[in-house]
Amino acid sequence: MNQLSDRLNSLSPSATLAMSQKSNELKAQGVDVINLSVGEPDFNTPDHIKEAAKKAIDDNFSRYSPVPGYPALRNAIVEKLKKENGLEYTAAQISCANGAKQSVCNTILVLVNPGDEVIVPAPYWVSYPEMVKMAEGTPVIVSAGIEQDFKITPEQLEAAITPKTKALILCSPSNPTGSVYSKEELAGLAAVLAKHPQVIVIADEIYEHINYIGAHQSIAQFPEMKERTVIVNGVSKAYAMTGWRIGFIAGPEWIVKACNKLQGQYTSGPCSVSQKAAEAAYTGTQEPVKEMQKAFERRRDLIVKLAKDVPGFEVNVPQGAFYLFPKCSYFFGKSKGDRKIENSDDLAMYLLEEAHVACVGGTSFGAPECIRMSYATSDENITEAIRRIKEALAKLK
Repeated sequence: MNQLSDRLNSLSPSATLAMSQKSNELKAQGVDVINLSVGEPDFNTPDHIKEAAKKAIDDNFSRYSPVPGYPALRNAIVEKLKKENGLEYTAAQISCANGAKQSVCNTILVLVNPGDEVIVPAPYWVSYPEMVKMAEGTPVIVSAGIEQDFKITPEQLEAAITPKTKALILCSPSNPTGSVYSKEELAGLAAVLAKHPQVIVIADEIYEHINYIGAHQSIAQFPEMKERTVIVNGVSKAYAMTGWRIGFIAGPEWIVKACNKLQGQYTSGPCSVSQKAAEAAYTGTQEPVKEMQKAFERRRDLIVKLAKDVPGFEVNVPQGAFYLFPKCSYFFGKSKGDRKIENSDDLAMYLLEEAHVACVGGTSFGAPECIRMSYATSDENITEAIRRIKEALAKLK
């Protein structure tokens, strides 16, 4: 008997987690799989952050925290936003959650009514449309291909806005493409949004510090946008703290209070020890962040150079995050024996089974002509993975 809710049945499983699981299953069977599917740094959490967590245990930070997080952490985030981003917030405008993923979902759930439209630029992170559907809203997909560096234009945004539009989800630096919106590009989008005051921007900036073009730019910097923008960020990517599960929102107090009300009913405050670790991340030395960023940039240069030598791949140069998103439609319709490649999901599965390299097909990212490769791995793994991919693709005729 199937008694699951329509809400649950409308959702798609996470393609990134599914491919990572398949990769791990092959590894458990003794197969030498290089995993380029996972979206997390391969570095360890910096020692001073781990020490803060150990101290928090010794200091008995073992009880429930306030729903939006400890005041000390929220104040540390306020200082971070002021110092790094030039943005003024109060602790009451900050709410911490169990990862940036929950922060995004909280915001969507408190804003979106059934039938409301949420603009989602594609390629998008796999969970955005699913979260909108969970809120009984309608994802409005606006596609931006590799020829425009996977970034939407003001004209595309204007064309997508209707009286039903409630929000725009903007991810920069982007998962899955690594594209980064410049200040000028954000200003163009802000000029359009200024004409539509009902639209809230959910600005996912979780990859802020993995940026190869200089200072991070937030759409919240524009005066007309600050009171209509919810910044989503956290410690997972910049500080190699994916498993610690601390994210936050910074935004208008009425939205933050709503998220606190919602979160108070289904998870309450995030992990107490993780919060003290996150506080140390924001208040302590930032040298590990800079070192990881340099490593990711070196790896970016390496994987772009190697991938451009793969016949049939169309490659752009990502400006942030740690993903390459090559266009691979050249291989659609090609075969190896009885196996035919119809789309990028087929190609990703072929590469896993033939080359033992795990990538993620682009269909679930809203870009079925591409595949996503994470270069959050060693130079040696990147070099070997692209060698295997090139060899496997050459067998398709």
